[in-house]
Amino acid sequence: MKTGFVLFFAALPLLADGPRIVFTKVFPGSVPAFVEISVEKTGDSIYNDEPKRENPVNFKISDADATAMFELAGKLKFFAGPLESGLKVAFMGKKTFRYEGEGGPHEATFNYSEDLDAKTLLDWFEKISETERYLFDLERAVRFDKLGVNDAILRFEGARDQKRIVGDTQFLPLLDRIFKNENYIHMARTRAAALAESIRAGK
Repeated sequence: MKTGFVLFFAALPLLADGPRIVFTKVFPGSVPAFVEISVEKTGDSIYNDEPKRENPVNFKISDADATAMFELAGKLKFFAGPLESGLKVAFMGKKTFRYEGEGGPHEATFNYSEDLDAKTLLDWFEKISETERYLFDLERAVRFDKLGVNDAILRFEGARDQKRIVGDTQFLPLLDRIFKNENYIHMARTRAAALAESIRAGK
């Protein structure tokens, strides 16, 4: 994640001191090779794709999404027990779920888990990671590639249609900026306006 992206979100608040679930994934050779995501019950969240970054991205997911993730963590006993399947499978990254709150902290590290709740929670975090990458992609196009903005919007729209986006309100400042700027092609501005309206309507 580049410095410019951090500046775009720098004014957002840091997480409060409350119960949280934290996901980390270390997978050398993949993109990104490192991910850390922290989610509080309030939906306040942090995304970081560099181990020593001092200014990670702060954002918010919906109350319903945060509740669903914490319910899954509860079913997993807030990671007080093992999650690794023990099966001989290919290395898919060192993944860790951690709970910080009353009765904690607890954490469980695994490469592959057969637990359905663990798989579902993992998919939530993977969707958050994908969301931030679509956001960075759109931000990059807005800053440096005006002709590529429409394609970036299409990629985001496709992922959203496939239910792979979490916390889509993060995109509103960029979409509004595109719509209001006549330097972008008409198709991109029209699509940005329609997406912003859909997000605000909760569709």
